[in-house]
Amino acid sequence: MQDLGAKARAAGRELAKADTGAKNAALFTLAERLVEEAEAILEANREDMRRARDNNLDAALLDRLELTPARIEAMADGVRQVAALPDPVGTMTDLALRPSGIQVGKMRVPLGVVGIIYESRPNVTADAAALCLKSGNATILRGGSEAHQSNQAIALCIRRALQRAGLPADAVQVLSTTDRAAVGELLTMPQFVDVVIPRGGKGLVAFVAEHARVPVIKHLDGICHVYIDADADLEKAIAIAVNAKTQRYGTCNTMETLLVDASMAPRALPELGRIYRDLKVELRGCERTRKFLPEAKPATEEDWRTEYLAPILAIRVVDGLDAAIRHINDYSSQHTDSIVTENYTRARRFLREVDSASVMVNASTRFADGYEYGLGAEIGISTDKFHARGPVGLEGLTSQKWVVLGDGQVR
Repeated sequence: MQDLGAKARAAGRELAKADTGAKNAALFTLAERLVEEAEAILEANREDMRRARDNNLDAALLDRLELTPARIEAMADGVRQVAALPDPVGTMTDLALRPSGIQVGKMRVPLGVVGIIYESRPNVTADAAALCLKSGNATILRGGSEAHQSNQAIALCIRRALQRAGLPADAVQVLSTTDRAAVGELLTMPQFVDVVIPRGGKGLVAFVAEHARVPVIKHLDGICHVYIDADADLEKAIAIAVNAKTQRYGTCNTMETLLVDASMAPRALPELGRIYRDLKVELRGCERTRKFLPEAKPATEEDWRTEYLAPILAIRVVDGLDAAIRHINDYSSQHTDSIVTENYTRARRFLREVDSASVMVNASTRFADGYEYGLGAEIGISTDKFHARGPVGLEGLTSQKWVVLGDGQVR
């Protein structure tokens, strides 16, 4: 790990000097290689899936692990989108002329070396490599053992793309070892690693946050809410509430708690209950919810605090916007929360008073994603407030330094 760290630091210094053309050439080549090598990647993934099923991984992890031709094409498209984005490195902003005659401003610069630890999702290997490369950062990637074969197949595509573009192959290193001790080493190398980003379950993120000796960009849970307001359009409300829960169960931006204004409950809950029942979603509701949905199990205090990542939904009937905001700020993981309403004033209050990384009006929480936000791809979603918040794309992988332009001025 020390050797990998030293190589990453050296490669990062070279990459920081690379021009946008060279970085984009590597990215477009990577996208091509992913498509051309799709069958080899799928074969590696099939081996990972066989082993995962033998080890009885749960359905959510299997869903994250599985690659399909469509997911590989989406992976390649995400890389192309990153290539098409403006290069943040070297951008100068806020230049101001001071009374002394100097100009003072800020310049965007790479963070340096980014360590990324992730579980299950092999697409993270390509996403992370693309974002770190475009933002001028070297990266050390440590995927989960369950996706080892898939990650190595994608890593081969990355290495060849870097070499073809004339960039240092060590700019992206995917660990070949599945030894967990490697994670501990990665977290304690501040001389080589500038920031660590964990992507995975709560246990992984908590472990990284506790043991890291370098800064960490993280989120622990995705306890997301949709609130159906008294002035909601019922058709919109039903569509959003169904999509936010059922479009995909095992993601951090999936709705886990539905809040319904008491005046809307008689109209919204019976229809939603019918749809959820047809989709085999288990419902857990408060007493007021169960008057309309008697099949719902009684919700406990723990249900409001749980990220299910499964076809399970907690539902609570609330008395107005204040109660909805209070519930969200008490139980939300500060990831993504949405209001469905045609009332402009309440929408503005919700945006201002809900303290989450993404706050939405009349949209599904499933849109809380770097790809959907136009970032091309994301390195992760941060619920921290420093230094990045929400989906972390290119800008989140850079820092700023002060620059001063003078013409011989002395103080």
